[in-house]
Amino acid sequence: TEPGFIYLLILCCFLSLLTGAGFLTGIGQRSDQYICARKGGTCNFSPCPLFTRIDGTCYRGKAKCCMP
Repeated sequence: TEPGFIYLLILCCFLSLLTGAGFLTGIGQRSDQYICARKGGTCNFSPCPLFTRIDGTCYRGKAKCCMP
């Protein structure tokens, strides 16, 4: 076998692991932005708009989930 083929195979395995991590998160615990959207909220890095309230976080705690 050629060494280039082995490197290509390793690269493909590495890339599939990277993309598979997001897929596995979807199967197990849902991301906080998914939960926020599912409840009808929006994710904001800035303060919540007028007449909305904070109900959780988004993007691993970096943003707020704003609910109407």
